[in-house]
Formats: sequence, C-alpha cells, structure tokens
Amino acid sequence: MTAIEASTSPFPGAWRPNPGSSVPLFDQLRLTIIERADNGTLAPGTKLPAVRSLAGELGVAPHTVARAYKELEAAGVVVTRGRNGTVMCARDEAWSSLSAAAAGFAGAAKAQGASFAEAVQLLAAAYDRE
Repeated sequence: MTAIEASTSPFPGAWRPNPGSSVPLFDQLRLTIIERADNGTLAPGTKLPAVRSLAGELGVAPHTVARAYKELEAAGVVVTRGRNGTVMCARDEAWSSLSAAAAGFAGAAKAQGASFAEAVQLLAAAYDRE
C-alpha cells in the first residue's frame, strides 16, 4: 500500500494512538477498532490494513498491531485469512447487547469521574468475581 492509499483508507484515518495514555498502545488500537465496528464505521467485510503497513502508518511496532489483531480475532471481531488479510466480522445480537451494556457502564464511570484505567480495573475485578 502506498502512502497515498494509506491516507485515504477508511482505517485508521486521522486516528493515532496516544503514547502518553496509561492504556497500552495495542489496547488503544483494539478498542478503537471495536468502537468503529460498533458504530458502523468498520462494516463487516471491511479489510483492515496489513500489520506492517498499519504499524508504519501509526508509528508503532508491528508487534503492537499484531497483538491487537490477535486479540480481536480471539474475540470474534475480525478474521485473519493469511495472505488475504484481516477482515471485519459481522456482529450478532449478543454482541450488540454487550456493547450497549458497556456503553452504559462507560457513561456511568465518566459521570462519576473515573478515568479509563480505573473503569477498566473495575470491569476486570467484576469479571474475575463471576
């Protein structure tokens, strides 16, 4: 992919990771892709940039992108088809329900003044209790 193609691709567009954030870079990328899948910006069937190409565009190590893609694949958000690349999967009703619950939690956490990292810690603790 050329620099021109990369700049006009739907993802990542103008988004860039925040190196000053307490959220790891791979997680910022993973969460951004999930958010865009949820809001329809990354529709099912959309091909994501190759690992090395996206890493170069974002200024991160290829391992960062590979880890994000691997976790997204494990969660059923994307499917990797070898040389054919990584493609967004269709979302089902269960995922939509979880997404709505997550949005509610995120809104409540923000309203209470919790940082993203604090909200994630609370979610992780609740998940581990179950």
